[in-house]
Amino acid sequence: MDLGDTGTTVTLIAGVAMLAGVLGVVIPVLPGLLLCWAAVLLWALLGDASGGRWVVLALATLVTIAGTVVKYLWPGRRLKSTGVPTSSLVAGGVLGLIGFFVVPVVGLVLGFVLGVFLAERLRLGPGQAWPSTRQALQAVGLSLLVEFAAALGVAVIWVFGLLAT
Repeated sequence: MDLGDTGTTVTLIAGVAMLAGVLGVVIPVLPGLLLCWAAVLLWALLGDASGGRWVVLALATLVTIAGTVVKYLWPGRRLKSTGVPTSSLVAGGVLGLIGFFVVPVVGLVLGFVLGVFLAERLRLGPGQAWPSTRQALQAVGLSLLVEFAAALGVAVIWVFGLLAT
């Protein structure tokens, strides 16, 4: 591997960005799926020119768009069917954001859970707050799983494109 070669350097940088993107889905600091797509874009634009790279970029773009749409629609539809209001999710998001800065790494999740629980406790009372909070957590977990699957899909498309071109 000659790092003086521009194509090799671009491929290496794209690979590191791809790995960071896949990890960024799980670690909520990096925009994971967007970073994976940007890595493919960088590889297609700056790497050695070939038509196969544009096909890989087109496929990665389709997977990224589909993953983003499904990430928001599917869990949102499940939440609407369970009756968890948007105000509870906003409360969870605000406390999650505060928790992100107060408690590194896990503060986002802890703040989200606490925010949804407190909002649901005010709305429904202490007996029904936890089941509703659990429904919200399941929807967030589903959203994370969809984004992770899309990021892995982009990474697999890129690896196959890398091997084919």
